[in-house]
Amino acid sequence: MEDDLSLRKLVCKVIDQYGYQVLEAANGEKALKVAGEHDGPIHLLITDVVMPKMSGREVADSLQSLRPEVKVLYMSGYTDSTISHHGVLEKDTNFIEKPFTPEGLALKVREVMDKKQD
Repeated sequence: MEDDLSLRKLVCKVIDQYGYQVLEAANGEKALKVAGEHDGPIHLLITDVVMPKMSGREVADSLQSLRPEVKVLYMSGYTDSTISHHGVLEKDTNFIEKPFTPEGLALKVREVMDKKQD
């Protein structure tokens, strides 16, 4: 979930090229709607930390209450203090800093997917 259209398209393209099925949403409300309408499993939410209306953390918490198996990868180009303010930089949080390369994103996605969930 990313509000910047060009970055969202790039992330979706990269993830799709590595063989993952992608559900796309521009904001938190749309992401929760898309997830609610999707019958299959959702393994990973990739979301920006700072989003209009709902933060990435709020979306992740809402989605995980419905689908506890969902892993989350946060991304941001903001400073550590801004991200901390949004409650994301906790121990063991999956995070990738913008800007990132397509290969870096793919590696981070694989790393998160391979992690055992608590």
